[in-house]
This record gives sequence, C-alpha cells and structure tokens, in this order.
Amino acid sequence: MLQSLITLSDQDIEVVITAVRQWCTKNHCEIDSNEGRRALTLAIDLVQNSARDRLFQNLTERLGPRSGQMDAETSSLANQ
Repeated sequence: MLQSLITLSDQDIEVVITAVRQWCTKNHCEIDSNEGRRALTLAIDLVQNSARDRLFQNLTERLGPRSGQMDAETSSLANQ
C-alpha cells in the first residue's frame, strides 16, 4: 500500500488523505484501524483509476457503511 502511495503526486496524496479522513469521520473509525487502512488502500486504487473529484463518493459507494455502524442503524430503525 505505501509503495503505491509513493507513486502519487503530492496533490493526489492530499486528495486520498482528505477522502479517507472524511470516510473515517462519517463511519466513526480511526484512519489507522482495519477499516481505515482498507479505505486508504481502496482510495489509492481509485485515485489512480478514476476521477479525483468523485473520490469520496466512489469510496463511500465501494465500502458502504462499517458493519458496526450498519448494525446500529438497523437496530435504531427496528426500535421505531
């Protein structure tokens, strides 16, 4: 993963880090957690192969919500 990061431009690295931080914040996880590392790996792949302006959206579409977050959302819906 880090080898792929080295090949990116400074601008692409900033785009990747920003998108992953946004995803981690939205999904209540740390960037150095398993989910955060998974998001970082996918973001690097996406920035190399897709439009940079849609990176966060593509990341969210590919990863979806964290399973723990999905369980909490499902439980709250069931309790309504």
